[in-house]
Amino acid sequence: MDDLITAINADRVTASRHSRNEATADDLVLGEIYLSVVESGEMIEAYTNAYPTPAYLILGFNTIGEPIHSVWSYDQVSQHARLITVYRPDPNRWLDWRIRR
Repeated sequence: MDDLITAINADRVTASRHSRNEATADDLVLGEIYLSVVESGEMIEAYTNAYPTPAYLILGFNTIGEPIHSVWSYDQVSQHARLITVYRPDPNRWLDWRIRR
């Protein structure tokens, strides 16, 4: 998480087209995802075998306390973060926003 936050703060971050589309569909602001959601977030799943770099599902909350899930990858070599997707989790699919039903 620290490397991810450092990359975001250093503007070494890219949002995929998919994540931009999902953010728009869920009325989310990427800047808010980058800062408040990730900085105060909690990694709830790790996809260590993801290609080309490991990825992580992060639970965070926006400024009004709504849960937000974001999936990130981080490249240790380039020290670059990539937002893969972002969405508002469905309460019917998640327990406490952390555990899949």
